[in-house]
Amino acid sequence: MTVRYAGRAAGRVQGVGFRAFVEGVARDMGFTGWVKNMPDGSVTMEVQGPEAEFPALTARIEAGNDWSQVTELTWEPCSCVPEEKTFTIRR
Repeated sequence: MTVRYAGRAAGRVQGVGFRAFVEGVARDMGFTGWVKNMPDGSVTMEVQGPEAEFPALTARIEAGNDWSQVTELTWEPCSCVPEEKTFTIRR
């Protein structure tokens, strides 16, 4: 089953390659969606993909890359976007 979640990551997540990291992990795991820096220093995202893989995706995003430090990661379910085909970084 395909699911979609809106997420917010807080901590050291801007200026450290975190959006590119999330994009790479999501694409590697077969997810579509987007990721974006927010004015408050957090990063928001929407991810859509296989429900069975969502916990693993969450764990990888929470672990971050070598330079980021995620101190808070929250998710809320949202409606799927059937026509979406890729994962992008929004500016």
